[in-house]
Amino acid sequence: MLFGLLLVTSLISFSQDKLLTIKDAITGYHLYPKGLYDAQWLPGGQWFSQLQITDGKRTIEVQEIAIHSGRTISISLEDINAALSEDTLSRLPHASWISQREFQFVVGSKIFAYHIEDKKSRLITSKVNERVTPQLFSDGTGYVGETPNGLAYEYNGTGKEISSDEPGIVIGKTVHRSEFGITHGLYPSPSNSKLAYYEMDESMVTEYPLYKLADTPATMNMLRYPTAGGKSHHVVVKVKNLKGSEEAITIKTTGDKEQYLTNVSWTPDEKYILIAIVNRGQNHMWLNKYDAKTGEFVKTLFEETNDRYVEPEHHAIFLKNDSSRFIWWSERDGYNHLYLYDTEGTLIRQLTKGKWIVTQYHGMSKDGSKLYVTGTKDSPLDRHLYCVDFENGKTKNLTRTPGYHNLKANEDCSLFLDDYSSPTVPKEVRMIDGDGNLKEILITASNPLKDYKLGEMEIGKLKGKGGDDLYYRVFKPIDFDPNKKYPVVVYLYNGPHLQLVTNRWLGGANLWYQYMAQKGFVVFSIDGRGSADRGFEFESTIHRNCGTKEMEDQLTGVEWLKKQKWVDANRLGIHGWSYGGFMTTSMMTRNPGVFKAGVAGGPVIDWTLYEIMYTERYMDTPQENPEGYATANLKNHVENLEGKLLMIHGGLDNVVLWQHSLQYLETAVSKGVQLDYFVYPKHEHNVRGKDRVHLYEKVSNYFFDNL
Repeated sequence: MLFGLLLVTSLISFSQDKLLTIKDAITGYHLYPKGLYDAQWLPGGQWFSQLQITDGKRTIEVQEIAIHSGRTISISLEDINAALSEDTLSRLPHASWISQREFQFVVGSKIFAYHIEDKKSRLITSKVNERVTPQLFSDGTGYVGETPNGLAYEYNGTGKEISSDEPGIVIGKTVHRSEFGITHGLYPSPSNSKLAYYEMDESMVTEYPLYKLADTPATMNMLRYPTAGGKSHHVVVKVKNLKGSEEAITIKTTGDKEQYLTNVSWTPDEKYILIAIVNRGQNHMWLNKYDAKTGEFVKTLFEETNDRYVEPEHHAIFLKNDSSRFIWWSERDGYNHLYLYDTEGTLIRQLTKGKWIVTQYHGMSKDGSKLYVTGTKDSPLDRHLYCVDFENGKTKNLTRTPGYHNLKANEDCSLFLDDYSSPTVPKEVRMIDGDGNLKEILITASNPLKDYKLGEMEIGKLKGKGGDDLYYRVFKPIDFDPNKKYPVVVYLYNGPHLQLVTNRWLGGANLWYQYMAQKGFVVFSIDGRGSADRGFEFESTIHRNCGTKEMEDQLTGVEWLKKQKWVDANRLGIHGWSYGGFMTTSMMTRNPGVFKAGVAGGPVIDWTLYEIMYTERYMDTPQENPEGYATANLKNHVENLEGKLLMIHGGLDNVVLWQHSLQYLETAVSKGVQLDYFVYPKHEHNVRGKDRVHLYEKVSNYFFDNL
């Protein structure tokens, strides 16, 4: 069961003597391979742009795709300012392309378009709401954006603000705690003349205080945070005709007000809105069709159910050459695949299939005969571009070279920018065509770590107790001697929606792993059941028992480590953040004695204190699953703690509330259990910026002192 199969060995320059500092490891962005920055395909698909940085000077570089005669046009900050009359920019703007020759950008309350050949600008509007970070319409007709208490827009010179001063009413922002693939609350129609948006009433949701301890005396902001088993907010979708003065209409959804309205999408003719309705129990989804003019329910196109949960995360994708058909993502067969439907809800066929998952949809060929996806068909550690025959589903790997390919397609998928890396290739950016033919190598990045003394990195797999292949990554100390015994730090997450071990540069790790290797530590990670990108059964097996199966798989990794003669089994440490903080604390107390020291950051301690949307998907409600909640509640295991545990939390954490670790600390005091504790008062769920160096210096020192 603990048989290890070595997949990849990366040996990187042992002849150099330069060492990473903790600052290098955490903020040393110059030590990562250089690639394309802000790469974008221009409309028409024959030009692409990037942000070029040379000797600290930034320019927008636009390159034509043509054999031997392709032009390159560079636009500097000085060029743009010279084209503006009264307004000037202090830094180069993000280019939002309207056409092959014009991009738009914001200056204060104005939106301009800049012509890259004429080097002239034109004013689009001078009425940008000062409280908005605008989302520019792709055709240059205006913008929409969030205000502190609503939204503001302008379309072809007509603008308005939609807001509410009622307590608990939130307009135009993300809802359902950004679950179900929801990343924003504004959905312009294809022509940008209409706008669908979320309106949320969270007045019934419990408030939680976030303290501003820098104020004297301290003040607080109240966060409405729906906890598992409690009251949830109510959401509706509204539609505003941006060309008219009439009020927005409300889409007439029915049913439980605490249901989830997800994956809002427009039909190409703008007559209908599709919404994936998910019940609060998250085991039933209805894809409903509504009249965008009246808000009336038209019909349910189809339903999906699952004994554990359904989790739609992608809106409907309508075919460009046939607006009566759309593509829907689903895990209904156990793997994330694409299905073809018509607008009446008839399933035409499954487009992709097999024991692998689609991770990204790029589009279709101009003639509609092929579709292009990124997926895991060749290996769960790789990402490749696949061409899928639209009629028979035959699938061809277009990128072929083992490793991790990040693809960006032009509008008809005739060309792709392929940002590639592997454990032995820092980065290579290629241009390939829709048949996988190499057109050009744009960048071959040098190894930015070539002057550093680094540890050997290996990727392999073990057989878990559940019969699954479990992939691990291990960094060995510099100057590794197989006859010596080394302390180990296990870094883990092992929760939904994240995969740590991948077949890319540094195996998907960051430079802190190499910093620890330079300090004489083995650093180990394994993706156990519950982790992402392995299929529904692998991820959902944790249902109703978060922490249990994950610990089994982490212990499989520990057993393998203990069998290595170069591991000191008495000096094992463990570290993780968020779900990884939950797992770190679980391992230290539900499997006491395995680890000598642990650092748990932002840990979930009691799932009844975590948000409804995430928690009830994986645990059901506390009322439905009291035993599961009790077992996973780490306050119930405090007295089992062996070894040294450092718990860290952000004082303004609005994801895993500070209350989690404070209650754990209170329980430890009451039971006479000693642990170490540290707070970053001004930080939210993650410690960012320069303070992150402080954080990882503290984490590292804890292992130096206690292992």
